Amino acid sequence: MRRGRFISIEGGEGTGKSTQLRRLAARLRKRGINVVETREPGGTPGAEIVRHAVLSGQIAELGPFAEALLLNAARDDHLDEVIRPALERGAWVLCDRFADSTRVYQGTMGGVEADILSALEQTVIRGTWPDLTIVLDLDPAIGLARARSATREEGIIDADRFEDAAIEDHRRMRQAFLNLAAAEPDRFAVVSAVGGPDEIEERLWDLVSARLLTVAESPDAGSLAP
Repeated sequence: MRRGRFISIEGGEGTGKSTQLRRLAARLRKRGINVVETREPGGTPGAEIVRHAVLSGQIAELGPFAEALLLNAARDDHLDEVIRPALERGAWVLCDRFADSTRVYQGTMGGVEADILSALEQTVIRGTWPDLTIVLDLDPAIGLARARSATREEGIIDADRFEDAAIEDHRRMRQAFLNLAAAEPDRFAVVSAVGGPDEIEERLWDLVSARLLTVAESPDAGSLAP
C-alpha cells in the first residue's frame, strides 16, 4: 500500500490553523482520500494531558527545557499511536502544529539550544517529518485580535498562555517561523493568512494540489489521484 502524506500547519496565534486544517481535510475527502485530523500538543489521551499542562501554564515554572521534554514525550506517543499507523495504511495526516512549534516556542522564545532540540527530534521523530509544512503568515496584531475575539465568542475562561504574550514576543515568533521556512524550502511553504477564510482556503488548496496531489497522479497512485 502506498504511504500516505503528512502535512503540518504552523503559524502564530489567530492565523486560522484549525479552521484551514478542517477545510483542507474536507476537500481532500471529496477526492476520495482518507484523512486523519490531529493536533499537537495532543492527539492521544496522554498527549492531551500534556497539552493542558503546557498551555495552561501549570508546568511553566519548570522552564522551557522541561516543556520541551514533555512535548517530545507526547509527540513520541502521538507518532506511534496515530501518525505512523495512519501513514502506513495510506491515509493523509493533517496536524495542527508539530515539532516546528517546539523549535519556535521552547527554542527561539524559551532559549532551549537548537542542538538539544535536534537530538530530541532525532530520537522521537526518526525521519517521520511532514511532507509539507504550511506556515500561515499574518501580522501578529491582526492575529491576536482574531484569537482574542474567538476566545470571547467561545466563552473560554482559561486562555492559552501564549496568546497573552507581549506583541513583541509574537513578532519574534512570526520571524522564527519565517526563518525556519527559509532554511528548509523543500519542506516548508509560507501562505498569507490575510483575508477571509475562503480566500485562505483557496491558497492552501492551490499549494497542496501543486506540491502533493500532482505527485499522487502517478500510475500507481490509485484512489489518491484528484
